Amino acid sequence: MTVTPFFAEQTSIAGLWVIQMKQVSDERGVIRELYRRSDFQSAGLPDLGPWLQINVTESARGVVRGLHGEAMHKLVSLAEGSAFGAYLDARAESATYGVVETIELVKGVAVLVPPGVCNGFQATGAGLTQYLYSFDAEWVAGMAGVAVNPLDPALGIPWPLPFDADNPAQLSVKDAGLPPLAPGGD
Repeated sequence: MTVTPFFAEQTSIAGLWVIQMKQVSDERGVIRELYRRSDFQSAGLPDLGPWLQINVTESARGVVRGLHGEAMHKLVSLAEGSAFGAYLDARAESATYGVVETIELVKGVAVLVPPGVCNGFQATGAGLTQYLYSFDAEWVAGMAGVAVNPLDPALGIPWPLPFDADNPAQLSVKDAGLPPLAPGGD
């Protein structure tokens, strides 16, 4: 049996954390702890329970989703595949406003995304990538938050795979039509 311990590391964006889940592996497979309240509290992370909504998206290789920063905490991870995660601080009052953080996502790695930080990703796995979102609030149409065009050249996000931004099977019409990040949070 192999045990990988829980570990949390702060990124360059205030409140955005990369988390190595506790994992126990043996000849039967792997058990991963997506969320254990006591580990989060010991690491100084916010108490997020209870989760009020959990979603899983399935995306083909090359698909880009995001950048969305609703007024809720998100704990994101992968159930299957791999992804290139992109996170943008879109909180006008934040000292890290406009900072972009990219993270290679594999099974066993999670990212805690605070309210107002935009979350996006590109599926990079060979088959379908299953991206898991846990929310501390229920999503409702028109909820507070911000969304930013993932192709905004000022962000400089180095999407690793080529894709056709005019193909709605690779980038939604909604995401392609989002505005760029406003300079200075205006």
